[in-house]
Amino acid sequence: MINSLHKRKSELANSKRQLEILSNSIFESGELPTFKAKISETSQFPLKAKKLEILQINVGYMCNQVCSHCHVDAGPDRKEIMTKETMIQCLDVIKKTGAHTLDLTGGAPEMNPNFRWFVKEASKAGIKDFIVRSNLTIITANKKYNDLPEFFKKHNVHVVSSMPHWTQGKTDKQRGDGVFNASITALKMLNDVGYGKPDSSLRLDLVYNPSGAFLPSNQKSLEKDFKKTLLEDFNIHFHNLFAITNLPISRFLDYLIASENYEDYMYALVEAYNPSAVKNVMCTNTLSISWDGFLYDCDFNQMLELPVNSKAKHIADYNENLLEGRNIVISQHCYGCTAGAGSSCQGSVI
Repeated sequence: MINSLHKRKSELANSKRQLEILSNSIFESGELPTFKAKISETSQFPLKAKKLEILQINVGYMCNQVCSHCHVDAGPDRKEIMTKETMIQCLDVIKKTGAHTLDLTGGAPEMNPNFRWFVKEASKAGIKDFIVRSNLTIITANKKYNDLPEFFKKHNVHVVSSMPHWTQGKTDKQRGDGVFNASITALKMLNDVGYGKPDSSLRLDLVYNPSGAFLPSNQKSLEKDFKKTLLEDFNIHFHNLFAITNLPISRFLDYLIASENYEDYMYALVEAYNPSAVKNVMCTNTLSISWDGFLYDCDFNQMLELPVNSKAKHIADYNENLLEGRNIVISQHCYGCTAGAGSSCQGSVI
């Protein structure tokens, strides 16, 4: 296990070095403007944190899938799991926070051994919107997860699920063989308990990520196509679709480098830059908490080990007054959240 962790740390360090080298080559050379220079053109630097609305907690990088685009680099071999002690610290914050949304993510958050306990305790805090980000296949992966739809319903969890495409080929290409069929089965199980139905309060939303080195198309158009096809072919209902741009980090960065698409992709992001999207980027109203309790402006900064610019850097030192109004830590990957209609964990920002 120790050797596996050393290997993983080495791989992640190499990925960060690759990004730094590539960024320096096309940004620092002046071929493309840095993100700081770009937002300075419209007097939006420094980017400032607003009132906290969303508390996003990553409870671990372990996952039953190994998706080709995953910015978390999640998989079955990941050992980074939030402990119960850190969860208790998070619960103390959840009870005091002014945020209206709690967003649990991973990996597959359900694989954390204390996941159900945490959900039960967190649901008592009275948060308005309690999200769990599920990859769907975890529901069918093992008998111990088969009752997750009922568990989610009992605790009024808002389920946000990964669904790369309405076709088997594109879904399995991005997420692995058999993922599409397992996802369809899981969606039917969620529908059966009331999730996703037009008049249901049990929220079920899907997440779309492009399968290659291109930006997502219009979110509303994609949602219309997803709803039409999934209903006609499988009688599946869901509420909203979130289209999320792939950021050039971790596995997607590896793909861009291997396919020699990195520079073209970064040019595409810069050319699609939209200053209107900067006003609503998720880092301004969201705080990301890592599996070991450290604080980040977003999940992407967490993966790049870019902590918040604040004296409060760990959940144990949490202080909303210190965090509000802080300068957001930015780098070139931030172009991914400001291209076109913008991108966030809740989809387009415009």
